[in-house]
Amino acid sequence: MGIRERLSGNEAVAYAMKQINPDVMGAFPITPSTEIPQYFSAYVDNGEVDTEFIAVESEHSAMSTCIGAEAAGCRAISATSSCGLCYMTEMLYVAASDRLPITLAVSCRALSGPININNDHSDVMGVRDTGWLVLFAETNQEAYDNYLQAMRIGEAVGLPIMVCQDGFITSHAIENIELVETEKVKAFVGEYKPQHYLLNKDEPMSVGAYATPVYYMEAKRQQAQAMIDAKGVIKQVAKEFEEMTGRSYGLIEKYMMDDAEEAIILMGSSAGTAKEAVKQLRAQGKKVGLIKIRSFRPFPAEEIAEALKNVKAFASMDKDDSYNGHCGPIHAEVCTGLYANGVFGPKGIGYIYGLGGRDVRVESIQKVFAELEQIAETGQVGETYRYLEVRE
Repeated sequence: MGIRERLSGNEAVAYAMKQINPDVMGAFPITPSTEIPQYFSAYVDNGEVDTEFIAVESEHSAMSTCIGAEAAGCRAISATSSCGLCYMTEMLYVAASDRLPITLAVSCRALSGPININNDHSDVMGVRDTGWLVLFAETNQEAYDNYLQAMRIGEAVGLPIMVCQDGFITSHAIENIELVETEKVKAFVGEYKPQHYLLNKDEPMSVGAYATPVYYMEAKRQQAQAMIDAKGVIKQVAKEFEEMTGRSYGLIEKYMMDDAEEAIILMGSSAGTAKEAVKQLRAQGKKVGLIKIRSFRPFPAEEIAEALKNVKAFASMDKDDSYNGHCGPIHAEVCTGLYANGVFGPKGIGYIYGLGGRDVRVESIQKVFAELEQIAETGQVGETYRYLEVRE
């Protein structure tokens, strides 16, 4: 039996860290992720973990600390948000290219400017091509569960991994969740046993060596293969997690998609609002559904294409704008995935929503479904690049 608790998303992630008992945490505070290292530093101070907590002068230094620790053969963790994640960017590339499975908790927050401390996904989307695995959570429970699975996933393929939740919406809100017993967590996550590390006296090596053109592309191709291989690992780890807890996860979650004619695709806490909208529309006889993305990297292109193949119209919902003049990052990924998998039937539009914490309500999502119903009936798509709930 699990342990029933009432925790914020930040505290739930910090508790997962405590149960795993990593070797090193490099941390620098930034709203709204500050509580994670704050809670965890209390566990360190109280002797509840053996972790070396290193308070540094910047997020760049926090990730540099994690890189050094992980390269030495330790399990290293950190947490950040928004501009802090941006400040880490240089070292995010280094961590991924050096194949160091660091685990980073991100409480997503808008980027400046204008200055804003509320939720959207612009921070994570800004570093989406650094080579990190990326998992998103809808609820506090999922943030906790994702963290327990993340370390195993990253270590299995030799890539760092971000565990993302929505700043304030889940990071600070308190929900009932079920914790796994600590002894089960330790058995599930296991011990870190790297094949190659700096402190191995029997294998002298360097990390972060200079790569000439003769070697650089091969290194990047290996990174790409690890990202591809991660799909199978995520599924396998989720299967074992379900056997332990009864809670089921995959690359995506399909909600009322079996006979859906219109569907929306999104990720994060807005999925809860969207599910309520779908439920209400289903009660009115509308054939609508939802696809929630859990794994943004690797992107579940095949799974989404399969889920959309019989849908007449869909909308991709982005809490970030790529400023490419035609869509956000999720819509770009979805459309590419449909094309690559030979699914050409559904009419698709992209919505930018929720920037800087702009509220998204059940009625907001229902407006999107009304637009999709019209597209399905007429076959006329109209503008594919739309903003939701904005004063034009």
